[in-house]
Amino acid sequence: MRVDRFLSNLAQFNRKQVRLLLVERRVSVDGVIVSDPHHDVREFSRVCVDDNVLQAGKPARYFMLHKPQGCVSATSDPQHPTVLDLLHEPDKADLHIAGRLDFNTTGLMLITNDGQWSRRLTQPTTKLPKVYLVATEQAIGAEYATTFAAGLYFAFEDLTTQPAELELLGPTTARLSIIEGRYHQVKRMFGHFNNKVISLHRERMGPLELDAALAPGEYRPLTLQEILQV
Repeated sequence: MRVDRFLSNLAQFNRKQVRLLLVERRVSVDGVIVSDPHHDVREFSRVCVDDNVLQAGKPARYFMLHKPQGCVSATSDPQHPTVLDLLHEPDKADLHIAGRLDFNTTGLMLITNDGQWSRRLTQPTTKLPKVYLVATEQAIGAEYATTFAAGLYFAFEDLTTQPAELELLGPTTARLSIIEGRYHQVKRMFGHFNNKVISLHRERMGPLELDAALAPGEYRPLTLQEILQV
């Protein structure tokens, strides 16, 4: 939200007062004096007028998890363990998942309380690739790559998938890069050829790659460099 709008939404200031506060350089965001009414205020920002704290802010948190099989990509579930159950962190209710994985799909999962950051990572418009290792029941033909690159029509959603890249690694294994996250998309793409996916593992989301040191079920905070890459 723009800082002028943030201040105007508060009961103690009208629009004229907000303009004066900014001109008089009495407003600070995260310790920096701001006068530009378009300056961005986020839920994590500390906003002050003079010495009065209007929003204390809270720390943004970012985690990388190696999701194991048999774990639900949800914040709560009455029957199965969830990915948040694997995190030993305070205030887990504030966290959400950036890019869900199916129950038995393994690999990279990113968990945060920063909604803007997770949207940049997952929205198709940003065109950040999601890269998977795929193992199938039957052999993967050369025609798969051509078909995936052209896009597949999904009748249920009445849409054609964005172009995807397929790299054949073996007779029944491949690396697939997609920029969307449709419902069971990878399985449905291989299902177009009546070829069942028997294992699926996410290696990468955009610039972020699963840490090889993380065993299934383990996690770590992202580094500042990793956070800023998105």
